[in-house]
Amino acid sequence: MDYRTEKGKLTTDHTFKMQEVKNILIVKLSSIGDVVHSLPFLEVVKEKFPHARIDWLVEEESVQILDGHAAVDRVIVSRRKAWQKKFEKVTEWLPVLREATQFLKELREYEYDLVVDLQGLFKSGILVGLSRGKRKIGMVGAREGGGFFLNEPAVSVDYEQHAVDRYMEVARYLGCPDSSWKGAIPVLEPDTKKIKALLNSSGLEKTPLVAVNPMARWKTKLWEPESFAVLADRLCDELSCRIIFTGSGQDREVIKDISGMMKEKPVNLAGRTSLKELACLYAACNVLVTTDTGPMHIAAAMGCRVVALFGPTDPRRTGPYGDNHEVIRAEVECSPCFKKKCDHISCMKQITVERCFEAVRKILLQTKSLRD
Repeated sequence: MDYRTEKGKLTTDHTFKMQEVKNILIVKLSSIGDVVHSLPFLEVVKEKFPHARIDWLVEEESVQILDGHAAVDRVIVSRRKAWQKKFEKVTEWLPVLREATQFLKELREYEYDLVVDLQGLFKSGILVGLSRGKRKIGMVGAREGGGFFLNEPAVSVDYEQHAVDRYMEVARYLGCPDSSWKGAIPVLEPDTKKIKALLNSSGLEKTPLVAVNPMARWKTKLWEPESFAVLADRLCDELSCRIIFTGSGQDREVIKDISGMMKEKPVNLAGRTSLKELACLYAACNVLVTTDTGPMHIAAAMGCRVVALFGPTDPRRTGPYGDNHEVIRAEVECSPCFKKKCDHISCMKQITVERCFEAVRKILLQTKSLRD
């Protein structure tokens, strides 16, 4: 596999010696789940190049996933979405240009021996192009012309496999070991203390604890609110579980409506936790019941067993990673369709409360949270 070295000569050896790689830039901008999926890649790269400086380029939404990670020397934050909104106002142009100029200066501060684009889109590709990198690599199948900015042939990956496994193909291309990694989100002591205090104050420290994350960005990924309410009540009544609802601040009213349908009132923590605090919370829970969304991946990374409800998307590609989770799907021919709009959303509506209940019960029995 050919690429050009810094001297302009062609070589067929794509693996740098460890001492030759001193600076590495990983480009994975978003979303939360995608950044979580990239953490195993980060770990094995650090194991292969233990003395290398590793920077990570990410968007604002996911920056907390990386803050405090032992393998990351610097997190470079792209505020692209904020800049786009501000640029709609003529009065904001100058501040945006100043911020963008400072961002570009930070991006180009180091000459990287290796720049890895795990995003594969134009928005990541152009930043790879702007970076000062000797080797710029990515995966086949880059969309929107993202592969144009690489300077060696793209790494062959299988898009029918899970995202974590695709990124590991890139790691193997670099000669990295992939046998041992954790992929956990780094959490800080204040985050742990806050969650312990929340659980203690709510009397939740000893009971089988089930978190429920009912929201998602796509309407087609949503399950009926009434179904969440019925499931939560059954878990309380029949399995003596305590229920915690999670989500963003924007989800709080919807979750309040779900809670209003329940006989036993749950704890509503939507909008009350940071991403790191959410990771701590899930680590303390026995199970998370969730739609296909970022918190699902946070829970899996923190060792929480997941019951994931999938409709329009493919769990083989983006499901909770690992063998200890339960994926619930309806047998609908058109699924997965990857559509954000649908007239009937049969794939989600045909998921039954009974199947979800039994999945949670199975996990609790396996983890001895319940007595058989």
